[in-house]
Amino acid sequence: MAKISKEDITRVKALGFLHDKNTEDIFNGRVITRNGKITAEECRVISEAAEKFGSGEVAMTVRMTVEIQGVPYENIEPLREFLRQHGLETGGTGKKVRPVVSCKGTTCQFGLIDTYSLSEEIHEKFYKGYEKVSLPHKFKIAVGGCPNNCVKPDLNDVGIIGQRVPSVDVSKCRGCKKCQIEMACPIKASVLSEGKICFDEEKCNHCGRCMNKCPFKAFDNYTNGYRIYIGGRWGKQSAKGQFLSKVITSREEVISIVEKAILLFRSEGIMGERFSDTIARIGFENAEKLLLSDELLERKEEILAMEIKK
Repeated sequence: MAKISKEDITRVKALGFLHDKNTEDIFNGRVITRNGKITAEECRVISEAAEKFGSGEVAMTVRMTVEIQGVPYENIEPLREFLRQHGLETGGTGKKVRPVVSCKGTTCQFGLIDTYSLSEEIHEKFYKGYEKVSLPHKFKIAVGGCPNNCVKPDLNDVGIIGQRVPSVDVSKCRGCKKCQIEMACPIKASVLSEGKICFDEEKCNHCGRCMNKCPFKAFDNYTNGYRIYIGGRWGKQSAKGQFLSKVITSREEVISIVEKAILLFRSEGIMGERFSDTIARIGFENAEKLLLSDELLERKEEILAMEIKK
C-alpha cells in the first residue's frame, strides 16, 4: 500500500487511531470505556476486533481506554463499524474534553464516593455532550474516590476527590491512653495532647478513616462531599491543581462546576494553551469566583458560539 499522507494520519487521529511511527500504514485504535470499566461481553467484542482487524494485541492506556494495536489503514473503517454494531466507539483525541479517568471508588476499602457512576455521568454530559465543542487545548478530567489520589486528580484540568469531613465533638473525648482516633489518622491531623484530642482542621485531608472509631462518639458526625481541583497538568510541563475553597456537598453542583470549568476554558483560554495557563493568567481567585457563580452558565450559548482567542 502507498505511504499514508500526513492529512490522512491527522484525520484518523481525530477518530482515535494513532499512527505507529515504526510503520507506513499501521495504527493503534483507542476504544472508549466511559469510566474505565467494560463488561465481559464488551471485552469479548474488543478481543474479536483485535483478531479480525488488528494484530491480535490489546493494550491499556494510562487514560483508561483500551487500545487495539496493529490496525492497517484499510481496516480502520471496518473496525469502527464492527465496534459500532456492539455499542462501542473509538476516539479520545483532539482539542476537546477527553475521556474521563476513574478509580475504583466504593469497591475499594478507602473509597468514599461512587466514582464509576459519577464518571459515566460526566462522560455522557461532557465527553459525549460536548463532542463537537472545540477548546483551546485538550481538557482532562479525573475522579478519585478518596485522598489517596490514585488517579492523580490534582494533575488533571479538573480533578474530583471524594471527601468525608468530620464534625468533631471534643466534649465527648475521654482522653483514652490508646486513642483510637489518633491511631486511625494516617496523616496525624488528630493527636492526643494533655488528655484531649486535638483536631487540626487545616491538616485534615478528609479521608474518613477516623469516622466512628471513637467509642465515645466524638467523631461520629461527618459530611460527605467532593473536593474539586482545577488547573492541574502532567506531561512536557507540569502543574499541580489548586482546590476550590469549599468542599462541594451535592453531586449536581459538582456536575455544574465541571461544565463551568469547560466554559471558562473556552471563553478565556487562548488557542494552544492549557487550562492551567489560563488560570495562571486570569488568577485563581477570579477563576474560582466564576466557577462558584452562575455567570458562565448564563452565558453558555454565547460562549459556545464564540471564536476561541488566538
